[in-house]
Amino acid sequence: MKKGTGEKTFMEKAASLIVDKRNIVMLIYAIAVVFSLFSKNWVKVCNDITEYLPSDTETRQGLSLMEDEFVTFSTSRVMVANITYDKADALCEKIKDIKYVDMVDFDDTEDHYKDGCALFDITLGSEDGSEDTKKGYAEIRKVLDGYDTFISESDFDNSKSLNDEMSVVIAIVAVIVVAVLLLTSQTYMEIPVLLITFIVGIILNKGTNFIFGEISFVSNSVTAVLQLALSLDYAIILIHHYSEERERCDQHDAVVRSLAKSIPEIASSSLTTVSGLAALMFMQFKIGFDMGMCLIKSIIYSLVCVFTLMPCLLMLLGKYIDKTHHKSLLPDISWLGSVVYKLRIIIPPIFIGIIIAGYFVSSNCSYTYNENSSKTIRKNETQIAKETIEDYFGAKNLAALVIPAGDYAKEKQLIAELETHPEVDSIKSLSSIEAKDGYVLTDSLTPRQFAELMDMDIDTVKLLYTMYAADKEEYSKLLSNMNDFGVPIIDMFTFVYDLKTDGYVHFDDELNDDLDDLHIQLETAKKQLLGDNYTRMLVYLDLPVESEETFAFIDTVHNITAKYYDKYYFVGDSTSCYDLASSFATDNIVVSVLSLLFVIIILFFTFKNAGLPVLLIMVIQGSVWLNFSWSTVSKANIFFLSYLIVSSIQMGANIDYAIVISSRYMELRGDMDIKKAMKKSLNFAFPTVLTSGSILAAAGFLISMLSSEPAIVSIGQTLCRGTLISMFLVMCVLPEILLLGDTILEKSGVNIKKPDIVRKETGRFLVNGRVRGYVNAFVDADIHGFVRGDMEAMVNIDNIEKEDTADENNEKYDENNDDQ
Repeated sequence: MKKGTGEKTFMEKAASLIVDKRNIVMLIYAIAVVFSLFSKNWVKVCNDITEYLPSDTETRQGLSLMEDEFVTFSTSRVMVANITYDKADALCEKIKDIKYVDMVDFDDTEDHYKDGCALFDITLGSEDGSEDTKKGYAEIRKVLDGYDTFISESDFDNSKSLNDEMSVVIAIVAVIVVAVLLLTSQTYMEIPVLLITFIVGIILNKGTNFIFGEISFVSNSVTAVLQLALSLDYAIILIHHYSEERERCDQHDAVVRSLAKSIPEIASSSLTTVSGLAALMFMQFKIGFDMGMCLIKSIIYSLVCVFTLMPCLLMLLGKYIDKTHHKSLLPDISWLGSVVYKLRIIIPPIFIGIIIAGYFVSSNCSYTYNENSSKTIRKNETQIAKETIEDYFGAKNLAALVIPAGDYAKEKQLIAELETHPEVDSIKSLSSIEAKDGYVLTDSLTPRQFAELMDMDIDTVKLLYTMYAADKEEYSKLLSNMNDFGVPIIDMFTFVYDLKTDGYVHFDDELNDDLDDLHIQLETAKKQLLGDNYTRMLVYLDLPVESEETFAFIDTVHNITAKYYDKYYFVGDSTSCYDLASSFATDNIVVSVLSLLFVIIILFFTFKNAGLPVLLIMVIQGSVWLNFSWSTVSKANIFFLSYLIVSSIQMGANIDYAIVISSRYMELRGDMDIKKAMKKSLNFAFPTVLTSGSILAAAGFLISMLSSEPAIVSIGQTLCRGTLISMFLVMCVLPEILLLGDTILEKSGVNIKKPDIVRKETGRFLVNGRVRGYVNAFVDADIHGFVRGDMEAMVNIDNIEKEDTADENNEKYDENNDDQ
């Protein structure tokens, strides 16, 4: 309420409206939850991280072009262990007989059989995700039933296994939340209130992700866990205010007043978290925008649930909350305040030295851009199969070189030059596929050569060549010697088959069968390798997916191809890593600078102090550098996305821990000595830091232990470690820095003065505050009482009331003065 009046503030009016209309609010939430339980199935999840590459990268442009120009059939590497070669060969024939299988590569070389293990390279006649592909793999598994098999397929969809894994993580995190809240709560019944609030928030957030059309598998997997961990503070703030207010007033007023107090406080607290997540949205790599968008929406839903649903639950369960009070189970940590006070001179310089070292060490962190390079404790069936196959037969590093179609001779020259490099294991293209008798599909044959190849009459073939020249409007060939007219086999086969199909020519049964077989082979090759405007060659590299040597050879391929073509695309896992490495430097700077800038601005206006934001940022940024220094020291690679996401979360969310201590300390230091103020500040902040920090760290730890997705595991590991470091620094280092920098804090305060307002009043009115101006005479004083006459003055007061709105106490006060 406004001081000195019975009038409610805007926040109290809003809070009263929510509490008074709680039945309607609860009904709306019930409907929204039911809707979200259905709508969450509408969310499309993208499992391909390359979809989020910047649109101007070679890999993204090449992939988009290949989707338009070519068909990419589903492929699988299948290893059968403990089998003889003869049985493996017989098994190969059975797999070939499956109608969904297009091709099986298997021979007696060590590439496909060694140490009693057989490797089948299987290509299906359909694309990943199609029904025929699913049926094809089902048939393959049926044929292989009873054998010791390992199947690594390109059609594997990890979204279901990820959802199952994250469901387990959320369940365990919920148990940890309950355990932590039992330690930090004041009543047992407040725990169900907190859990219901956030379960509803998670359901609503997941159920509305469909509005984005499609989200990444990373966002779909970790958003719910991070939503709970990042925003639990908001509900705790409200429940603490409620407990305080409940001691002074009835249940209804306690809920209204606590909500009115909490809204601005929680909104302010959430700004730093949101700002850190917003920084992700400026990344070139669009998965940052996807994650930032999803996580910010989750924070907003948590805020809405705390502001609207939680007050209703407090009204509904208030009487049970009153009955279930218990003693605080947390220890008093005043001893920590004494320790930090004694170490206030020693710790800050040591810390500054450590974070400077941390900056340089973390700068040498080794980043990986291939998510599969990160190791996971838990592995799914496909990951186990892939690793086992690679242990026996080695890994395949495949890239596609897309070039303009039409010039087979130039294509052949390019292939010949590329194959001179030892980094190239093999190349598959139209120019390398054998048609018959040693000829490849792009070889140009004269009529006689074609007649010998197909065992056809030479005069018939010459007639076919004449028809081909006329169809292609190559009239000069008709006038010259037809014996020297060369036509690529692929073009002549296609032309002859079309004539046969249309009924213009007829052949004997044997030749018809040969043409049909060649046509099937040709159509399969053309779908994969020949588009309307471009041709594609598959380049198998004898290199790891990512390394300095690999990236250097990508530049070599660019230089070689540029000699033959002006426009081309080199696309694969290695080129994807190459492009990500190129954009990472920029994304790293953008995320770091924007996170710092956003947080500094928010802290400055929160504390109205220029020095405090610098001290807080130093601690949290120090925790980021120390977090990733560990990777350098332990010689572990860090998935680049983990660094960007976790550093922004640390900066945006973990700084809340520092804000809790700092704000309490700044509030108390004016009323008591700094040692006592710090003791009370640490005791006050300990439950909040312990609750929020332990849950966020536990969430990260569980994600790293229970997920099989390398990118998500890497995020979980670094998030857990970073949060623990932040908690330690905030509780054990920040206090010394605040104590040592107390003079800086005192001198760097900024008073943002509100403009003086000249108030004009006439008649009889109550004044309660400082008045500087004319009231029938110049006045510069504190006035507490009624004024009769005219006033025109700058007023810094709590209240001015007309006579008819003054309360009875003020009237009695006025009457007593009149009697005197």
